[in-house]
Amino acid sequence: MSKSRQTKDGELILDSHKLAHHMDAIEAWESGEKFAPITVDMALTRACGSMCKFCYATMQESQKRHGIKETHALNLLDDFAEIGVKAVSLVSDGESTLSKSYAPFIEHASNIGIDTGNATNAWQFGPEKSERVLPHLSWLRFTVAAGTPDRYADIMYKGPQHTEVFDNAIKNIKYAVDYKKKHNLSVTLGIQMVLMPEFADEIIPFAKLGVDLGVDYAIIKHCSDDEHGTLGIDYSLYESMFDLIRQAESMSNDTTQVIAKWDKIKDKGKASYKRFYGPPFLLQISGSGLVAPSGMFFQATHSKLHIGNFTTERFIDIFNSNRYWDTMNYLASPNFDARKMMGTLPIQHYVSTALDEHVRGVNKITNSKDPKPLHVNFL
Repeated sequence: MSKSRQTKDGELILDSHKLAHHMDAIEAWESGEKFAPITVDMALTRACGSMCKFCYATMQESQKRHGIKETHALNLLDDFAEIGVKAVSLVSDGESTLSKSYAPFIEHASNIGIDTGNATNAWQFGPEKSERVLPHLSWLRFTVAAGTPDRYADIMYKGPQHTEVFDNAIKNIKYAVDYKKKHNLSVTLGIQMVLMPEFADEIIPFAKLGVDLGVDYAIIKHCSDDEHGTLGIDYSLYESMFDLIRQAESMSNDTTQVIAKWDKIKDKGKASYKRFYGPPFLLQISGSGLVAPSGMFFQATHSKLHIGNFTTERFIDIFNSNRYWDTMNYLASPNFDARKMMGTLPIQHYVSTALDEHVRGVNKITNSKDPKPLHVNFL
C-alpha cells in the first residue's frame, strides 16, 4: 500500500517519514555529534475550547494554560534559527489559535526561513486569521472528528449536543479553502479524523465531507493511548474497519485525496522498537513552555525527562545543556524500553521505527534521489 500520494502540488507523504532527505542529521547522529531537531512540534498555549474524546492531552496534569508571551515565542524562533531547526508544527497539547502570539509567531517564522504548519479545531480560525497566516503556512490541518454535525458535537464538545460548533468550524474551513484558491496560495489544507473504534460509522461521512469541502486531503488516523491504557483503545478492533477505510479512500478525486495512516493503524498500538531514537530529530514542546523529548512525557510522572522551560530560560541554553543530551541518550539506551515505558504511537513513531531498523541493519536509510516531497522539513 502506497505511503504517499501524488497531488497537483507534488508528493504528499503522510504515512511514513522523510529522513532520507536529511542525511546530514543522520550522519551527525551516528557520529555522536550534537545536531538540531529537524522539526519541533509545539503549542503556544495549553488552553483548548474543545473536549475531544480522543485527546491525549486530556490525560495530562493541568499546567499553566495562559498563552506563551510573544517575546518568549519570538525568542524561541530566533534560537531555532540559530541552531538550525527547519520546521515547526503547532500541534502538541493546546489550541494555538487561542494565543495572542499565534499570528506573530507564524509571520516571524516565515520571515526567518522556518517552515510552519498548524493543526486546529477551526473554531477560532475566522477570516482575519485566514488572511493573516495562510500566506505564511506550509500546511494547515483542521481536526474534524466526524462528518455529521451531531456526532461531531458529541465527540468534540462537552455539553448538550448542538450543531453550532460544527457549523462554525465548517464555515471557517470553507473560507480558508476559498481564500487559498482566490489568492493561489501554496499552503496545503486538510482535515483529519482521529479514529476510535466507536467512530466507525463516521468514516464515510468524514470522507464525503472532505471531498465536498474541496480540501487537499482528508486523513484518517489511529488514536494514541498512554502506557496505562487510560483511553481504553482496543486496537484489535481497527481491522474490522479496514473495508470502510478503503471505501473512504476510494472516494478520492483530483482535488481531494482521502488517506489513511495505514502503518500506524496496522501496528495496533505496538512499537517494534525498544530504544526511542526519534526525539532528537523531532522534538516536542508543551504549550506551557515545557521542553520534553516527546508529548508522551509531559505529565509529572515523567518529570525526570523534563529538560527545561523556554519561558524561564533561552531554548538555545536548554539545547546546549548536558541535561538535554543526557535525556536523549537515556531514551536511546538499553535502560529505556519504549514498548513498556511510554504511551502508544507517539508523533515520533515513524522516525523511531526507521532509525531502529537503520541501526539494526534491517532497512538502511540512504540519501534519497527522488525529488523533495511536499513539506520535506516536517518529518
